[in-house]
Amino acid sequence: MKYIHRHIEDIILKTDSTFKGLLLTGARQTGKSTLLRELFPEKRYVAIDDPFIEEQANENPAEFMMLNPPPVIYDEVQRAPGLFRFIKIKCDESGERGLFCLSGSQPLELMEGASESLSGRVGVLELSGLSLREIQGSRFHDPFVPTMDYVSRRNRDAVPVDNIWEIIHRGGFPELQDKSVDWSVFFSSYVKTYLERDVRKLTAVHDLNDFRRFMVAVAARTGQMLNYSNIADEIGKDVMTVRRWMSILEATGIVFILESYAPSVLKRAIKTPKVYFRDTGLAAYLTRWLTPEALAYGAMNGQMFETFAVSEIIKSYSNRGQDYRYFVSYYRGKDKKKVKKDGAVVEVESEIDLIIEENGILYPVEIKQASNVSADMAGAFTVLDMIPDKKRGTGAVVCMCPAPGILRENVIAVPVWYL
Repeated sequence: MKYIHRHIEDIILKTDSTFKGLLLTGARQTGKSTLLRELFPEKRYVAIDDPFIEEQANENPAEFMMLNPPPVIYDEVQRAPGLFRFIKIKCDESGERGLFCLSGSQPLELMEGASESLSGRVGVLELSGLSLREIQGSRFHDPFVPTMDYVSRRNRDAVPVDNIWEIIHRGGFPELQDKSVDWSVFFSSYVKTYLERDVRKLTAVHDLNDFRRFMVAVAARTGQMLNYSNIADEIGKDVMTVRRWMSILEATGIVFILESYAPSVLKRAIKTPKVYFRDTGLAAYLTRWLTPEALAYGAMNGQMFETFAVSEIIKSYSNRGQDYRYFVSYYRGKDKKKVKKDGAVVEVESEIDLIIEENGILYPVEIKQASNVSADMAGAFTVLDMIPDKKRGTGAVVCMCPAPGILRENVIAVPVWYL
């Protein structure tokens, strides 16, 4: 399969030349190993998930490092936590940069001994699944911000998508971009490997089938407010267990928890976070939407479209080495507003699907799985005018429209393939 260039490549090269080591995290099968080997062919590659190598690295880390000295790539380094102390020593002894390239499917905080040993010595980056930009071969790297300037720059190489549901259903794992790879077989193997390796490593789950049912329950709620009690009732577990398992899904890159935007001035803001699957293909597999057509016309199409859009936006930040958690949130308030739904006027809670904050400016985003959108879909945006120390910037309705357009002053329609 042809190598797909990743938008984070220049950030990785810069980090390698700045720090003594770099740690590339991300979910399994997002392409971490392939990327590091492509960028650093001169460095020795050591796969620590090989049982024989793992045993050597854990039992005799000092000798292991003598046999595999820097510059080196240690892949799946979280399987040998004893190495971190010796990596620290080597970093402190040398003045060279780019000694170690480490990859792992867990964040730094969960790697035993890593956070303390490697702090200040390695640059930490996250690799997400493929973005739509990467799949299309786009060279546009900028993080998404709903401004006219962004749209005008994105115009230069934005490519319309014939069937967005094929991409949403297929997902962003690099291996699945090879159309000969069977979708169901890939995800069946992925879930089995994930459960048996990552989940067993991180928690004492006695019955993996229970955790599998938990994953299905969460996938069915992608794009919705996170209700731990509701999930606990469905799978027959206590709330503390559900919270612990949810932290595993988040730590291993399976889900993203979107926090609410609830400053003190917005007294009626709801503080419950929302949960999103990081890969729509995996979410579709777990909820048994087996074809793009079934997904496009099924009961979860709105949730999946929103999940895809949010995922694309956070990828645009992580691919620039930026922690998207500091940029995005959402708003939902108890204030009621009247909207038309199925020909009738109903009252619903005010909601802004996504708020992007940058330089003291709040950019509200509404996400609609429709080709025809109107300005009234952005009715909740004005709630941000109540924030005294922030400015409301241009708002956007991300949708299926064929081209960008102005809905009203300060609100634009943005095709989902412009993200």
